[in-house]
Amino acid sequence: MGSVDYWQSRQGRKDGTPHMHSFTSCLMHCVFSTKERRKLITPELQDRLWPYLGGIAREHKMKLLAAGGVEDHVHALLSIPSTLSIAKAIQLLKGNSSKWIHETFPDQRLFGWQEGYGAFSIGFQRWTRPSHTISIRKSIISRIRSKKS
Repeated sequence: MGSVDYWQSRQGRKDGTPHMHSFTSCLMHCVFSTKERRKLITPELQDRLWPYLGGIAREHKMKLLAAGGVEDHVHALLSIPSTLSIAKAIQLLKGNSSKWIHETFPDQRLFGWQEGYGAFSIGFQRWTRPSHTISIRKSIISRIRSKKS
C-alpha cells in the first residue's frame, strides 16, 4: 500500500470518491408479543409474516437479518439506520404488520400486538451468529412449553 499525504486524505481518494466520514452499526435483537400473549401466530401465518416484516424493514431503510418466533411472540434481528430510532422501527413493524394481518387474514380479527417490546443490542463481532440463536430460541421455547403440558 502506498502512503497518503494529509492533503490527499482531506480531498478524497485518488479516483475522486470521498472518504467515508461516518459509520454506524445498530444491530438490535427485538422481541414483541401478541396482545395478551394470545397464540395467534400460526405456522401458516409465520411463513408469510417473516417475509412481510422483511419488506416493511426494507421499505424503511432497515434490514431484517433474521426473524423467528412462536405462536405468541416474534424475535427479529434488525439493522437499523442512524436516522431511525429503535422505537420508531418497532412501531413501523408492528403497525404495518398488524394492518396487513387484518386485511389478509379475516379470521384474525382478534390479532394485535401487545404494547411495548424488548430491544437488545448485538455487538458487531457477534452478528454472524444471531440467526442461529433465533432458531435455537424457537426450539427451546417449544421444549419448555411441552414440558409444562
